[in-house]
Amino acid sequence: QVQLVESGGGLVQAGGSLSLSCAASGGTFWRRPMGWFRQAPGKEREFVAGISWTGDSQDYADFVKGRFTISRGNARNIVNVYMNSLKPEDTAVYYCAAGGIGLDIATTEKGYDYWGQGTQVTVSS
Repeated sequence: QVQLVESGGGLVQAGGSLSLSCAASGGTFWRRPMGWFRQAPGKEREFVAGISWTGDSQDYADFVKGRFTISRGNARNIVNVYMNSLKPEDTAVYYCAAGGIGLDIATTEKGYDYWGQGTQVTVSS
């Protein structure tokens, strides 16, 4: 069992930056790929970024490439996403998710076993 708690959301102006963190507990975090998803009002939840369990590989949705960076610190059971050049369309609830032990990064929800409660990010124009 893995528990995930996101933090760092808030209100930011367009063009600004924000950093989200996901703290994991449960013992097997370090062997799992991790992902960030988001869900805007009236829209389906979508993949944002993912990182392999080794931390060597990352994957990004096209709409955040060059603006967002995902990283992980296995010693501290934390995965972060650094969001730069934020746009109003980035406004959403952002979720952290943990994938299956030893598996590759997944870009769909069904590739993840555990989810956090989400943190709100609002970007004003």
